[in-house]
Amino acid sequence: MTQTLVPRERTWSGALARMAESLTTPLLPAEVVDMVAPLHGTTLRGRIEGTRAETDRAATLLIRTGRGWAGHIPGQYVRVGVDVDGVRLWRAYSITSGPRGDGRIAITVKALPDGRVSNHMVGAIRRGAIIQLDQATGEFQLPHPLPERALFVTAGSGITPVMGILRHHLDDLSDVVVLHSDRNRDDVIFGGELRAWAAAGRLRLIERHTDREGPLDADGLARSVPDWQSRRAFACGPVGLLDTLEEHWADAGLGSALHTERFRAVVRVEGAGGQVTFTRTGTTVDADGATPLLDEGEAAGVLMPSGCRMGICYGCVLPLTSGAVRDLRTGALTTAEPGDGVKVQTCITAAAGPCVLEV
Repeated sequence: MTQTLVPRERTWSGALARMAESLTTPLLPAEVVDMVAPLHGTTLRGRIEGTRAETDRAATLLIRTGRGWAGHIPGQYVRVGVDVDGVRLWRAYSITSGPRGDGRIAITVKALPDGRVSNHMVGAIRRGAIIQLDQATGEFQLPHPLPERALFVTAGSGITPVMGILRHHLDDLSDVVVLHSDRNRDDVIFGGELRAWAAAGRLRLIERHTDREGPLDADGLARSVPDWQSRRAFACGPVGLLDTLEEHWADAGLGSALHTERFRAVVRVEGAGGQVTFTRTGTTVDADGATPLLDEGEAAGVLMPSGCRMGICYGCVLPLTSGAVRDLRTGALTTAEPGDGVKVQTCITAAAGPCVLEV
C-alpha cells in the first residue's frame, strides 16, 4: 500500500483556515476582515485622513488608500464611491497630489449647486470615513520626454488634474505658463500655491477673472500668451472652453500639440426624445433628446449605476431591451428589439424614441 504524506505546513494552513471559517460563520473570514480592517480587505477602499478648505466651495481630502492600490500617474483621476443618505454613489475626481511613498492621495472637490456627492464631500464627510475606490485611470499626462515649453489652460475645477502634474513635475519643467480662468480671485482653487510659485519665478501665472473680463476666448489667449504656438499645451475645463481651444489649435494646424481633459461628454447631436421605461422599478418618464439617460433616471428616483459620467469608465452600462438611443457625442443611433439586451452607456446616450432599460 502506498502512503501519501501531506506536508505539515499544508496541513496546518488548512486547519487554520477551517478554524477561522468556523469562528466567523455565517461570514467568511475575508468578510470579517472587510469589517474590522476595511483597508486590508478584498475590496479597494480608502480612509479620509484629513480635509482642507481651498475656497468657500472647494476642499481637498487626504485619503489613505487600502491594500491593492496600484498608484497613479500625475494627471489621472480616480472613481470614488460614497454613501449619501443610504445610497452608494460614484463620482470621478482628479488626483491633486503627486505620487507619494506613504500610500496616501489627495483629491480636490468643488461643490456644485445640485451635486449630492460634491456637497457631501465638501461639507459633510469627516475624518475617518471609509470610501470605496477604483484604480486610477486617465490619459491626461505629460509626455516623455517632458516638453521644453509647456502651457496649461484651465478654468474652474479644471485646475485639479494640472495641479497634480505641477506638484510632481514642476522642478523638471524649465518654462511653464499657467493661464487660469475663474469667476474672481477668491474662487481660484489653489490660488495661494499658484501665486507663490509665480512669485518665486517657478512659473508664469495669468489669472482671468470672468466677473470683470468675461470668459476666456481665442483672442484673449493670444493676447495673454503670444508664443502659444510654440508650446505644448494641456487644457482642462468646461466643454465650451475646450471646444474653443480645440478649434483654435486646429485652425493653426497644431491640433496634435493640444491635449485636453473633459469632465463631461461633448454633446454634439440632440435626439428626438421619447418615453423611457425602467423595467425593474416600473418607472416611466418622458425624456428629451439632449439629457443623458443616467440623469433622466436619477431625476425620477431610479437607482442608476454610474461612474465617471463622461463615457470613459463604463460604470453606467445598462441593457437596452428595446427602442432607440442616440450617442450625444457622435450622433450614432443604437436600436434594440425585445430580447436583444444591447448594452449602452447611459451617461452619454439620450432617448431617440421610446426605449426600455433594464434597471
